[in-house]
Amino acid sequence: MNNQATLEKITQMRLWGIKDAFTVFLDNPTTMNADELIAHLIDAEWQDRYNRRIERLIRQARFRYQANINEINYQVSRGLDKNVLMRLADCSFIKKQENIIITGPTGVGKSFIASALGHQACLLGYKTLYYNTQKLFALLKAALADGSYFKLIRKIEKHQLLILDDFGLQTLDNHNRQALLEIIEDRHNRHPTIIASQLPTDKWHRVIGENAIADAILDRLVHSAHRIELSGESMRKRKNRKKE
Repeated sequence: MNNQATLEKITQMRLWGIKDAFTVFLDNPTTMNADELIAHLIDAEWQDRYNRRIERLIRQARFRYQANINEINYQVSRGLDKNVLMRLADCSFIKKQENIIITGPTGVGKSFIASALGHQACLLGYKTLYYNTQKLFALLKAALADGSYFKLIRKIEKHQLLILDDFGLQTLDNHNRQALLEIIEDRHNRHPTIIASQLPTDKWHRVIGENAIADAILDRLVHSAHRIELSGESMRKRKNRKKE
C-alpha cells in the first residue's frame, strides 16, 4: 500500500478530516484494527464537516458581536433573568416559530444578547441572518433600484432565524414600511425573528406608521413573542468608568 498515493487521493476528494486523522495515524501508528481505524477516520471527517458548517453559518450570519451565550453578564442589575435566557438558549423557539423581542435603553446589552442567541442558533445548525435595521432598509432600497430586491427578500425569507437590531431609531417611510410588512408576512408561522429596540413595543405603532400596516406587522410580530425587557445603566459607560 502506498500511503502517499492514498493521501493524495484523499486530498483530491477534499476529505480534510480523514486526511488529518490519517496523517496523525501514519505519524503515530496505534494498535487499532481495521474496523476501529475506519470508524476513527469517519468520525474525524464527520467532525471536520460539522465544524466547517458551523464556522460557515457564523460567518454568513454577519453578527455585530461575536457573542457567546456563556459570556452574558447576569451580575449587573439590568432586569435580565438567567432562567429565561437559558430556556431560550436551547433554540426550541425556532422550531416553534416564536419571535423574541429585546427592549431597553441604549448600551444595556440588547445587541449582545441578540447576537449570542443567534450564535447559539448557528451552533445548533440553524441558518441565521443578522441586520442592523437601518442598514437593511438601505440595502432593500438599493436592491429595488438594481433589480435584486426580490432576490434579497427571498434570501431573508429562507433563513431560519432573522435578527433585526436597532429597530425603531427612525420613523419608517412608505417603502420601508412595505418592505418590513413583506419580510414579517413571509416569515409569519414559518421562521422566527429576534428584534432588538430601544423603544418599548407600545411605541412601535407610531414608528411604523400607517395604522393598517402597523397593525398587521405588530399582530404577526409582537403579540405572542418572548419578551426580554432590560433596564439600568449603559454597560459601555460602566466599562469606561472602570478604565479610568
